Order: sequence, then C-alpha cells, then structure tokens
Amino acid sequence: MRGIMEDRVWLQLREEAEAAAKNEPVLRSLIREGILNCDSLEACLAYRISRKLGYHAVSEPYLQDLFEEVFAAAPEIGQQVRADIEAIDERDPASRGYLSPVLYFKGFHSLTAHRIAHHLWHTGRRELALYLQSIVSQVFAVDIHPAAKIGSGILFDHATGIVIGETAVVDDHVSILHEVTLGGTGKERGDRHPKVRRGVLLSAGAKILGNVVIGECAKVAAGSVVLEDVPPHSTVAGIPAKIVRRGEDTPAEEMQHCL
Repeated sequence: MRGIMEDRVWLQLREEAEAAAKNEPVLRSLIREGILNCDSLEACLAYRISRKLGYHAVSEPYLQDLFEEVFAAAPEIGQQVRADIEAIDERDPASRGYLSPVLYFKGFHSLTAHRIAHHLWHTGRRELALYLQSIVSQVFAVDIHPAAKIGSGILFDHATGIVIGETAVVDDHVSILHEVTLGGTGKERGDRHPKVRRGVLLSAGAKILGNVVIGECAKVAAGSVVLEDVPPHSTVAGIPAKIVRRGEDTPAEEMQHCL
C-alpha cells in the first residue's frame, strides 16, 4: 500500500469529503464512516461497496473483509481504481471531483466490484466471483462476467444495462455509456466476445457482437449494432454499423487527444 503522502487521489478525496461534511450536515455520518474514518482509498471502497452489496446470502462485514483482502493481495487494483476515478473526473461532465464517484456513481462501484470478482476468478474462487457478478447485476443493473478483462482509466457513464461477456477485452481509457453490450452472436463458443482497444467511445445503446475488434480511439454511435471490425480512429453508425468517418478523416486534435 502506498504511503498516504504519495497518494494524490486519496488526499484530494479526503479534502472534498471534509468540505462536503461541513456543507451538508445530514450526510456527515455517511461521509465520516465511508471516507474520513478510513485509512486508505482501498478501505474506503471496501466499506462503501460492501454496504451496497451486503445482506443477501453474504453479509456486509464478510464482503468488507473480502474486499480488503483482495485489495491487499492485488495492489494493481488500487492503481486501476485511482485511474478510473481520474477518468470520471476528466471525461464525465457531471463529475465535480472525486467525491461523487466514490459515494454515488454505480458505474464506478460496479466496475470496482468486477475488478475484485476478476481477481477471485483467477485465484480459484470462481463460485464467489459468480456470486458477486450476480449481486452486482441485481443491485446496479450492470452484468460483467468475472473473466472479462478490463483495463484502467475506464468510464462507465450512467452504466445501467451494460453487459460484458466472458471473453471480452476492454483496454485502457475506454468510455462506455449505458445499455452497451459486448456480447456474442449466440453461434460461437470459445473466444466469442469483442476486443475494445484503447481510447474507444461506445455510445448509449451500442451493441457489439462477436469476436470483433474495435480499433484504437474509434467511436461507435448510439444505438448501433457492430458485427465487423472497426478501424482505428474511425466512427461507425447504424444497424448494421457502417463507417461514417474514417481514421484518415479524423481531425488532428482528436487524434492527439486520444494518444
């Protein structure tokens, strides 16, 4: 675990939490217990997300201990969630700092829970990973198979209805809006889900089906159905999706922003 003086995200989060606790007394207890009484971002997230997901078959205290255990065993998850928080603040117009994602945004909560489930899946605790997937789907309406590989700096905007299949891969710095599906065609087995490369934007309601590749920094328009590979830096739209702007036609400032 990094030293507190090195952890810029945690320090800023605490500053925002202290200000919010002063400005909104009715939430003071929530903020104190969920952030200010914690000694790290990992402990904070273990507390907050366990309170969201507990009291089904598995209690809140057990989940909190489990989450802290996973954070300690896999410090790379802590790095990923910090990058996610920064990505939300940078790319979500509704974000006003780090406090809101940590306290309220179910896209961030569901993704963090997936990161924990993914670790459990790959350390032989697959039933518990599938249990977490099921509860996250019920509570947050986000369904991600624990085997799916998701990079860092990810934005799930609104998040309701996101579905990501078992063999899907999402690289770093991808933005995914609500009701997006990274699914199979129903005709394949094995490696059957999409591969989404760095810097991609998947707009609301987009459906990407099959073992297709969405190239780096490509954009998929809202409501589109993608059945074929999408070239890097291109924009596709429609049912089925067709290229409406190719990479070579993308403005230089957009290309630079994605690098």
